[in-house]
Amino acid sequence: MDVEALRTFVTVAGTGHFQAAADELGVSQQAVSKRIAALERRLEVVLVVRTPRGSRLSPDGQVLLPHARAAVAAVERAEQSVRPGSRPLRIDVLNRRILPAQAVHRFYRSRPGTELDAVTLSEANAGQAARAVLDGTVDASFRALPADRVPAGLSIERLLDAPLELLVGPGHPLAGSPGVTPTDLVGHRIWIPGIAPGTEWASFHRSLAETFGLSIDALGPHFGDEALMDALAESASLATLVGGGDRYLWPQTHDLRRIPLHDPTPVYPHLLLFRSGDRHPVLTALRDHLRTAAPQAPQEVWMPEWVAG
Repeated sequence: MDVEALRTFVTVAGTGHFQAAADELGVSQQAVSKRIAALERRLEVVLVVRTPRGSRLSPDGQVLLPHARAAVAAVERAEQSVRPGSRPLRIDVLNRRILPAQAVHRFYRSRPGTELDAVTLSEANAGQAARAVLDGTVDASFRALPADRVPAGLSIERLLDAPLELLVGPGHPLAGSPGVTPTDLVGHRIWIPGIAPGTEWASFHRSLAETFGLSIDALGPHFGDEALMDALAESASLATLVGGGDRYLWPQTHDLRRIPLHDPTPVYPHLLLFRSGDRHPVLTALRDHLRTAAPQAPQEVWMPEWVAG
């Protein structure tokens, strides 16, 4: 059944005049007449009776009116539910410890009451996250996506670069260094448990290892970040890599050291993926915020050539 015809019928019933209904709907009186006539043909009844003083509903029209009002109201609620800004922005931050989650949290704190929902599609690779954005499961996602895997209908913006830092225990040979270069890490074991094959972070660390001749492995089970911190504190040879801005906590007695990398600084690019033309006001505000609030990138950086953006 034609929703506009039902809407027109309800408006005619409320105004009592075809011309008044046309004025309220922003159409011609002829359009109102055609819609009512089409509705009557579909239902095979007379709904509106014209009189010298306007129009009145027939008995069938009076029966239809409450159902028509309910149908029009339901359609208006459905339209409102997906109108930009009418629902919270749903954004995938991948992991609540890392830079995207921290940046979105700072954005929220700068705009109390903002309607957003931060989720973690931690088991999804970049391609799966992109599909989740396309099909509306989420509105946006932070990922490092290869340029040849950006689907039609998606836009990307490079808004967050996480400079990598070396994390070591107090007994590590590099523990006292104020900063190290990637080549300084040659010969040291870098352990990053939990790197899942086929993910963009697996591709990133493989490119990093190949470029600088590093030994990066994910051997053994991953018992969580706390277990990793314990292992680093107890080892004189083990190291791992974390992103600047990532939030990790450990006991003070661990005395772990976060050491910046430089010349060049490897950065993990968190690209924001969103549907092209998405006009959600919170998404627009978040993008504006990240453009102005993101920390300044080091002068000399490295990232894989395959990264889009």
